[in-house]
Amino acid sequence: MIMSNREFGNDRRTKHRFAMQREVRFKVLENDRIVANGTGRTIDISSGGVAFEAPCVKAGALVELSISWPVLLAESCLMRLIVFGRVVRTGKRDAACTIDRYEFRTQGRVCKDPVQAAINGPLRRWAGTMERELRPEPARS
Repeated sequence: MIMSNREFGNDRRTKHRFAMQREVRFKVLENDRIVANGTGRTIDISSGGVAFEAPCVKAGALVELSISWPVLLAESCLMRLIVFGRVVRTGKRDAACTIDRYEFRTQGRVCKDPVQAAINGPLRRWAGTMERELRPEPARS
């Protein structure tokens, strides 16, 4: 869902915002130290910024957001959008920050078929070795 900037009257934002409620983890940085962290949900996102739930963040603070991404990489790998920015607005229970830098990171695999997931990589090699060792020798005549 695209949220038009005109819907908000005197909104000065130049980028279109997308309503996107995703789990977010945030860190607040001051003097190269993490001074606060927390979790919440995003409210909306645009190419220029993110609005998110965060009652303890001050305007002007540097933040790192880790946002769960709704699309899987190669249909099996969870992704996170990592955002680095500055808080430009705060409310009683929310804040908004710029997107000064971002990157996508993998989070882990999602198993569509638990049986297939159980027999992969090292487990498959080990099982193959065990099967060869346990296979009876053919009878010699």
